[in-house]
Amino acid sequence: MLAMHTELGITLHQITPYVRFAIPFPRVDGVLPDAQTWWATAAVVAVLFTVSFFLSKRFIPIVYLLRAVLFLQVTALLFFLFLPARFSHSPDSYIEGLVGYAAALIGFVPVLLGSIYYIFDFGLVRKAFLTAMIMVHLSLFVPLQVLLQALILQKSVLFMPLLYIVFGLPLNVLVILAFYSWGMSWSLKGQREK
Repeated sequence: MLAMHTELGITLHQITPYVRFAIPFPRVDGVLPDAQTWWATAAVVAVLFTVSFFLSKRFIPIVYLLRAVLFLQVTALLFFLFLPARFSHSPDSYIEGLVGYAAALIGFVPVLLGSIYYIFDFGLVRKAFLTAMIMVHLSLFVPLQVLLQALILQKSVLFMPLLYIVFGLPLNVLVILAFYSWGMSWSLKGQREK
């Protein structure tokens, strides 16, 4: 249904001699941007940059974020305009890395929360609930993230820098940060008993 032209790749991980696991990922061929894709992307970037000047003052944080994202895409456009043959990265290695690092990040959540969240008196049930929520959310989010990025990258590697810097692993870290912030807003165990 998605018209994906991919094969299934397997990335093998070995933590100890006895703990090994394999993670599947979509293998995508790298396609350099053609003139139509390049010009369409440049037009969208120009339109969004122009629109950013007409947004209200109360949207200033969103305007700056939008301009930063557009700047990243402009650098990719310039690179593929002048040096397309020197792009040495493949979507396969990027997606394989994203899957592997995301799996490691999911496994690291209890250790991370152990050092920055469990030290507070929120109660064992809430601590376990927040940990499980983050891990389940990321376990459901990462496959969709990888699928969407594979769909985009099968069209052109022009978007790979933006996907890597903004919508890759940093997005997963922001998900953890958002759940952590939500968990920190809960009342402490001692405050609930009063």
